[in-house]
Amino acid sequence: MAKGAPDSRRWTHFHSALQLAINRAAHKWTHEDFQECFALWCKEEPHGAEGIFNTISRHMEDQIHASCETLFKDFNVKDNINILHAVVTEARARRQRGETNAKDLWRENLEPRTAVRARTVPALELELERLKATLKSLEDDNVALYDQTQKSVQRQREADEKTAELLKILDDVYLKWSKLPHDEMGLWTLQAAENLASAQPP
Repeated sequence: MAKGAPDSRRWTHFHSALQLAINRAAHKWTHEDFQECFALWCKEEPHGAEGIFNTISRHMEDQIHASCETLFKDFNVKDNINILHAVVTEARARRQRGETNAKDLWRENLEPRTAVRARTVPALELELERLKATLKSLEDDNVALYDQTQKSVQRQREADEKTAELLKILDDVYLKWSKLPHDEMGLWTLQAAENLASAQPP
């Protein structure tokens, strides 16, 4: 299909159906479902909860739209569907004219399966490489996260050991303190204070 030509009916129907599906998917989680999950908050802050729910729904819809647009751009979906529509329309016209036994005009000896493989295999290989790179990135992130978690666990273990050691020292101090003759110490302190007071000149 030539550049600047109007979009095919096939693309228009596909795009409209996709928009409807995105809208339904983004709003499948109803406000009633949201209220069941956050019953207390929705009861105490109904307006704020409703605003958050609407914001989440819009964000989900925008994210799905953006992801679809990225895929459309990466795989040239719009132009390819328009081309498919043109090919199907031409094939139907040829069938109506009775031209059902003719070879493909663009290349007579090319098998359809070969043509499909020539277009899809490179795209699948690129997607495979992208997925491998994504998987490696996730694995690297997991390794880093595991190391960080192990370090955090080790620090927590050391902190627990120090805390236990301090508690043991406090227990020992308290035990020794509880064994002291507090009555005698109080009496001695009182006597010492009285002696000190009497020893001072008037």
